[in-house]
Amino acid sequence: MKSTDYDRALYYTHRSQWENLLILMVRTDDDLLAKRIEHFLHAYNFDSNYTNVEGKLNGLLQYVDNALNVLELKLNEESDDYVYIT
Repeated sequence: MKSTDYDRALYYTHRSQWENLLILMVRTDDDLLAKRIEHFLHAYNFDSNYTNVEGKLNGLLQYVDNALNVLELKLNEESDDYVYIT
C-alpha cells in the first residue's frame, strides 16, 4: 500500500477539501480507508449530531495513523534485511 494515500487523507481532512477526499475514496486501493472516508463524508453531510461526525472523523484519523505506523514497521523490517558495508 502506498503511504501517499494516507498522507493525502490527512492533508484533505486538515484542509477541509471534501471533494478531493471523495476522489481519494474512489481511487485508493485500500478498501478500509475508502470505507472510513465514506462513513465520515456521509456523517458530515447528512448527520445533524456533531458527536457522530466527530466520532467518524476520529475513526478515520486513527485508521490513517495506524496504517502509517504499520507501513513504517514494514519498511524498517525490510531495511534490516540488508547488510550495509561502510
